[in-house]
Amino acid sequence: MIRRFLAALSLAAVVGFGATAASAQPYGPRYGPPPPVVEHYGPPPHRGWVWVSGYHRWAGGHYVWVAGHWDRPPHSGAHWVRAHWANRGGNYVFVNGYWR
Repeated sequence: MIRRFLAALSLAAVVGFGATAASAQPYGPRYGPPPPVVEHYGPPPHRGWVWVSGYHRWAGGHYVWVAGHWDRPPHSGAHWVRAHWANRGGNYVFVNGYWR
């Protein structure tokens, strides 16, 4: 009984995720974001921390600025690659920032 329930729950999650991913991919803004906001920030709160720049997110038909923040790198030598928008077939898609 529990196995059937878990199998049904797993199937529903996979189908739901697939439908969400499939519907989200072809849509996006048809124009790129405005230039990044110039952020003024002070010294890091802790030695070795790195400024993670802000980015524009798409929200209800327009871009909204998300402010940057200080973050601790996951390991020595890591540097932050900022988030950005890429034009894919006439639609812009958001590419998350990440540690390299």
